[in-house]
Amino acid sequence: MNRIDVQQKVLSENERVAKSLRERIRENGIYCPNLISSPGAGKTLLLERTLAMFPPDTGVAVLTGDIQTDNDAKRLAKYGFPVRQICSGGSCHLDARMVEQALGAEAWDLTGLDYLFIENVGNLVCPSSYDLGEHDKIVILSVTEGEDKPLKYPATFSRAGLVIINEIDLLPYIQFDIAKAKENILKVHPGAEILEVSATTGANLDEWCAWLEKKRAGCARDLSTAAVN
Repeated sequence: MNRIDVQQKVLSENERVAKSLRERIRENGIYCPNLISSPGAGKTLLLERTLAMFPPDTGVAVLTGDIQTDNDAKRLAKYGFPVRQICSGGSCHLDARMVEQALGAEAWDLTGLDYLFIENVGNLVCPSSYDLGEHDKIVILSVTEGEDKPLKYPATFSRAGLVIINEIDLLPYIQFDIAKAKENILKVHPGAEILEVSATTGANLDEWCAWLEKKRAGCARDLSTAAVN
């Protein structure tokens, strides 16, 4: 019983901090996605390709989480946008306090940002339970993982604002039933949005960027409406 009480207290505190983060992000008209996947599914490469497609004057910043090392931050910083690494110190997920501390370090100003990407720690279990103040949890599923992953990790896929099936360039070489994968996604999340891309070849990344632009435009409209009211 004490174990349950402690867990509830941790999540309650996380929700409090996440609410504050959400207000801060929204009052600046920023679109903030939280990217979740298992290790090796291609989150960082997808982010690299995404950053490369943005014009240099786009307001973009990235928080990238990992248990150790700043390797991902070094990869992403090459594209000229602000990047900060969050080392979780052994934790299998980011929490709202980690994000709050990263944004507060050296007074990182959110004014003028259009996008704040959060790349979570590679894990399909724990990140789904922690609100980071984001607009959407975006789950990336590599075709190398098998089409049954949505059924094995339903909590994660059921909370996804978008599911990206990545590395479709490998489909001719592996046994992966993409129709079955979509069916499984829709079983746990009816009506889920699904994109098929290859971060390696760039296939369909224009659709991904169009999806992001639509989301960002919605945030800008919400900010304008709030200002009028």
